[in-house]
Amino acid sequence: MDKQLKVLFIGTYVPKECGIATFTSDLLNSVSGDDKDVHCEVIALNDPSETYNYPKEVVFQIQRDKIDDYYRAADYINQSDADIVCLQHEFGLFCGDAGDYIFAILSGINKPVITTMHTVIQEPDTEYLVSTEKLIRYSEKLVVMSQTAVDMLKDVYEVPEDKIEVIFHGVPDYPFNNCEKYKKLLGLKGSPLVLTFGLLSQNKGIESMLDALPGVVSRYPDLKYLILGATHPMVKRKQGETYRQCLKNKVSELGLENNVIFHDKFVEKEELCNYILASDVYVSPYLSREQIVSGALTYAIGMGKAIVSTPYWYAQEMLSDNRGLLVDFRDTDGFKNSLLYLIENPEECDIMRRKAYDFGRKMTWKNVGKKYTAVFHKALKNYKTYPKIQNRFNFLPDQLPEVKFDHLKLLTDDTGIIQHTNLGVPARRHGYSTDDVGRALVALTQLINNGEGSDELCKLITTYTSFLEHAQTDMGHFHNFMSYGREFLDEKGSEDTLGRAIYGLGHIVSCPYLPENMRTLAHTLVSRAKPEMENLRYPRAKAYTMCGLHEMLKKGVDTDEFEPLFNSRRDAVKARDYLVEKETFESIFTSHADSLVDLYEANHKEDWNWFEPTVTYSNAKLSESLLLAYDYTKNRTYKKIGLATLDFLTEIQWKGDFFDIVGNQGWYSYNGEKPIFDQQPIEAGYLTQAYISAYEIVREKKYLELAKYSFEYFLGRNRLKTVMYDYSTGAVCDGLNSDGMNCNQGAESLICFLMALSSINKHTNKPFSTVLQSRVSDEADNGTLQRTKNLLSANQAE
Repeated sequence: MDKQLKVLFIGTYVPKECGIATFTSDLLNSVSGDDKDVHCEVIALNDPSETYNYPKEVVFQIQRDKIDDYYRAADYINQSDADIVCLQHEFGLFCGDAGDYIFAILSGINKPVITTMHTVIQEPDTEYLVSTEKLIRYSEKLVVMSQTAVDMLKDVYEVPEDKIEVIFHGVPDYPFNNCEKYKKLLGLKGSPLVLTFGLLSQNKGIESMLDALPGVVSRYPDLKYLILGATHPMVKRKQGETYRQCLKNKVSELGLENNVIFHDKFVEKEELCNYILASDVYVSPYLSREQIVSGALTYAIGMGKAIVSTPYWYAQEMLSDNRGLLVDFRDTDGFKNSLLYLIENPEECDIMRRKAYDFGRKMTWKNVGKKYTAVFHKALKNYKTYPKIQNRFNFLPDQLPEVKFDHLKLLTDDTGIIQHTNLGVPARRHGYSTDDVGRALVALTQLINNGEGSDELCKLITTYTSFLEHAQTDMGHFHNFMSYGREFLDEKGSEDTLGRAIYGLGHIVSCPYLPENMRTLAHTLVSRAKPEMENLRYPRAKAYTMCGLHEMLKKGVDTDEFEPLFNSRRDAVKARDYLVEKETFESIFTSHADSLVDLYEANHKEDWNWFEPTVTYSNAKLSESLLLAYDYTKNRTYKKIGLATLDFLTEIQWKGDFFDIVGNQGWYSYNGEKPIFDQQPIEAGYLTQAYISAYEIVREKKYLELAKYSFEYFLGRNRLKTVMYDYSTGAVCDGLNSDGMNCNQGAESLICFLMALSSINKHTNKPFSTVLQSRVSDEADNGTLQRTKNLLSANQAE
């Protein structure tokens, strides 16, 4: 026996008072009722501030104006066991330009999509053309409800015929009947009973019918015209009951108070059918020709009603072959004469009714359900041969990008790095930041360590080190913000600022390709900060500090390495002095590591392997710092927690083929909802570094793979499939927002990209250009060292 087919519908849904909500409910029941081996669920769309007591089949809700909800819906679909998605599409259901929020779902799911198009536009404006073309591209099959819609899709949008399926709008299956039974049931009097129903709005054209009635009522004074339906919610929200009141005023002017009945109510399906069955004539006086489907007209056809309609597209097709009468738009005399003809020619009227009813047998929900089920199975069978979602990012480059410093140099003047840009142009009013300078030193020293020994790097390192020397306070802390006029704007920066400064200085101390005077200065600045480092309270400040101290302890404080570089006994004494401080640095290093362990033990739970109750910013740096602590001390607790927390970050952000970074709109709290936007590229850069550190320590290949994927976040492997890196300048955009990419290109994003690039380049099997190759030979290293020392000396002499 074949496994149960699971279908996930997307649309509005009952009890929402909306035609598509009713359609979605009827379609679901017809599909699941037709075949017990089909299981159906619903993702329901709500207007802002709406809440409904949905039935159990509704498994997810989208507030239509919240783009994050659409992205979460895509995640839900991918994680669900649904086989196929059936989308009810009407532009107005979804927010955005021409309803383009829906593409946040369609672009991100790995299930075949069958789209029922409730609207097809013959002459679309640009945004509707673009939206329709995207909808076609993302849909496995397009279901329309008329041949007119098929012709339009082929002619206007060039859709292949085999992608289109015609399945009529469904109708309940009632026997051909006499109206009197249902008139009595509803307590309705009057003969004939004329009916118009549906949500009330100006495009219904009801005033045309009202203008026609006096000429009919004068001969048939018992005639009743029932206008059934509440005002459309969107119309009511914007205009109140203006249109209904306008119609009531017209009724009074025409003296039709005894003939026209307003039933201001959204009636449930069973009651609606009773009203239709009670009516003698159904009137559909729509004002617009561009009506590709009408559920109300379909119901009237399926229940064998005599019909008078304007010649909109759907009516023209459905009422052909004498299944109804067509009257031109706003043709008052046409409506009057058609009504009189039907009343005064009962035999011809019955023939017309019977033709409509017989045609309607094709439209019963049972038949509609069978046809949809057949389309689902066909689409699912064909979809299996298509590329899976993992290949959505096949636009990514085969090689890592070339290192480019154009944008970094653009942001750097003789003082430091300008923090922010306005669309890529340095925004001088924001001035400079120690935070950026400290991290920039990490990136640049890593690049030199990788064999990137260009002159421009050395000039930048000199400038940035000078900035930190000037930024350090008398107490050993660091100012953070400096105006463009070279005035510090704070008494001292945050604890994170201190940590980031130590992070960069530690890399200066440990870099063997920098001269002794540069490394000595950096070490001196770190030494002055000892009291401040010892008193840190915040975990990320501790993590940054640990990363800087690790560089010094692991690589930089070693007399065997230092003594050959020094030319005097005095310098050798300095090197030995470094070793005297080593115990102090080790104490600070392990104390901070232990405090992170304590923090983890206090906050982690079975399903929450994290240091705090909330995942916020610079997250991977916490995990990496403990891995580096293990690397230096071999304390296995550090490794265990470092890996556990890094794996947790993977679990909550890795979507199987891209990283979905925790956004900073409220952060991600335990038992809370993970915010999708605004995503900051610094998090992807830090993840890359942490994965590389994990790989170097435990040699598990998964971390190298994850590093590759987290780095590719910059290159388009992200939720929006947007390339954030500018290959021509080396600039990096500042984040991913709900409305797209933040096109500003500040220092933080660029620096974190360079840090990630230099980290991953050490382990890639492919060159990332002729500029950066694998490590150079020992002789080349020595050459780089000497060139660097010479250049720095020249800079200082100037």
